[in-house]
Amino acid sequence: MKLVLIVEDEYGNAEVLRLLLEAEGYRVAAASNGLQALDLLREGEKPALILSDFMMPIMDGGEFGTAVRQDAALAHIPFVFMSATSEDVVRRIFQDYDAFMVKPVEIDPLLTLVKRLIADGRQQRDDNALAEESMRQVLKDMRVPPGG
Repeated sequence: MKLVLIVEDEYGNAEVLRLLLEAEGYRVAAASNGLQALDLLREGEKPALILSDFMMPIMDGGEFGTAVRQDAALAHIPFVFMSATSEDVVRRIFQDYDAFMVKPVEIDPLLTLVKRLIADGRQQRDDNALAEESMRQVLKDMRVPPGG
């Protein structure tokens, strides 16, 4: 059975996710913020997938995702954000996630995504794709003065 790490500060949300995933045959670990999740990741078994909220106390999802991607022992783990926060806001803070789901999360698409990411792992993005995405984010908010 594959291990899934849920990082969610709302106990009810975390518990519902735990029950859904366990019913599908996954083992589940949970943390209520990014710092607690990092401790679990560094001390214990590495999960096959991370499902993380974005807005959390102590260490938010953006800080947590950045720490995961900077740690060579963790960087290969697929990372999914689940948030009511706009994906544009999330992307400005942290871009290197594998999927984004809007809360409230629909069960069937979530389970399909979990199954696919655990089976396939992270899709490798080449440096050109990362550079293009970064440039797109920079240019998105720029305004060109008229008449030039």
